[in-house]
Amino acid sequence: MLDAVDAALMRALQGDGRATFQALADGVGLSRTAVRARVRHLVQSGAIRIVGVLHAGVVGMEVLGCVSFRVTGAVGPLMEALGEREAVTFAAQTAGRFPAVAQVRVADDAALTKELAELRALPGVDGAEVFRANSVFKDAHSSVRELRDVELDALDWRLVRHLLRDGRASYADLARQVGLSQAAARSRVVRLIDSGVVHVTAVVEPSAVGANEQLGFGLRSRGDAEALGTVLANMPRVSFLASGFGRYDVVGTLTAPDRRRLVEALDTVRSVPEVGHVETWDHLWVRKERRGGEKPAEWLRG
Repeated sequence: MLDAVDAALMRALQGDGRATFQALADGVGLSRTAVRARVRHLVQSGAIRIVGVLHAGVVGMEVLGCVSFRVTGAVGPLMEALGEREAVTFAAQTAGRFPAVAQVRVADDAALTKELAELRALPGVDGAEVFRANSVFKDAHSSVRELRDVELDALDWRLVRHLLRDGRASYADLARQVGLSQAAARSRVVRLIDSGVVHVTAVVEPSAVGANEQLGFGLRSRGDAEALGTVLANMPRVSFLASGFGRYDVVGTLTAPDRRRLVEALDTVRSVPEVGHVETWDHLWVRKERRGGEKPAEWLRG
């Protein structure tokens, strides 16, 4: 059973998956040895995976669209079709106005238009509405940190591939894998992280922490949607959040261990003064969720 210290460590590792054990120990008030043992247990038990997540802009997948489907007949065939599409990073059967939702990552708006045309032709689709994200505040599928202009060479891409598999790999191990000195490997990894190319984070397994309920929401803002997004992204139950344009100003996902706390989280969102009209949809079944570090092979060059 995970306790409050484990939860604090997971939050810290989500912010910086390569934080030193001493820094983690200082944050929770335990010895470095005790923290090392706890982190090892969290990883070995499957509660978390510490991996690198790539900034989608690095590989030209800069446009995120959230699609809501109207469906005639059974939803199952559509879910299977969505699960097979490379551009789809998330797909769920839902209860609400729309029986299915999906997120797609593509290179540009022209590619989004093409993808939407193909999605509308899938089995049972009677129509689809799209929310085009402008700013992403939280996303397990991609780093949301600001991406600075940086040139990557073959060695950088090799380091990225290793970080996507093991975000806490030591500099000595990384150096050995790519044939660099430890100092050179450390310098490159720090540059990759500081420039926003990759973010090392703890990806939490929902079932391990009792986060078994998910609710999607879309809302209209009474003011600045970007400012509202910053406020909502700081709420602990918000697991995905983006502002943009389309049917809503802001789209997000709430995750909680049970229905009661899911309702409480939704009320917390509704209570923000800048939040206007809110629509929700219950995630009955998540067909596809490409989590941090699980990127298509063609995204990783070299």
